[in-house]
Amino acid sequence: MESNRQKKISGVLQEDLVDVLQGAATKGGLRGVIISVTKVSVTVDLSIAKVYLSIFPNDKGEELLKGIRSNTPLIRHELAQRTKNQLRRMPSLEFFIDDSLEYIDQIEKSLKGKENPISNPDLLNKRKKS
Repeated sequence: MESNRQKKISGVLQEDLVDVLQGAATKGGLRGVIISVTKVSVTVDLSIAKVYLSIFPNDKGEELLKGIRSNTPLIRHELAQRTKNQLRRMPSLEFFIDDSLEYIDQIEKSLKGKENPISNPDLLNKRKKS
């Protein structure tokens, strides 16, 4: 269970990450790409922040994630500048793709289709816990 401090830091990081990533995408000339920060979870010692991103369109997700991961030091520096009055130390950032919307869409399509995963659970891919 997250403490109140972890929740506050997660919220601050999530808000600022949205601004930083969307700003970088528009400056980089990416048109028609939406980067959404769906969740930020901070470890108990506040040293690592796991950032879950939802990228639309899905086919550009892996490519953009590689670019974001390669620019993590610059993103961390920008966040540190924005949150210097709120945080003493900036946590390390780890970026992941959030596939929950894609998973929900797959379930919905399966339920509307001929082969129902409720009667045959082997039809849906199992999700990995991260």
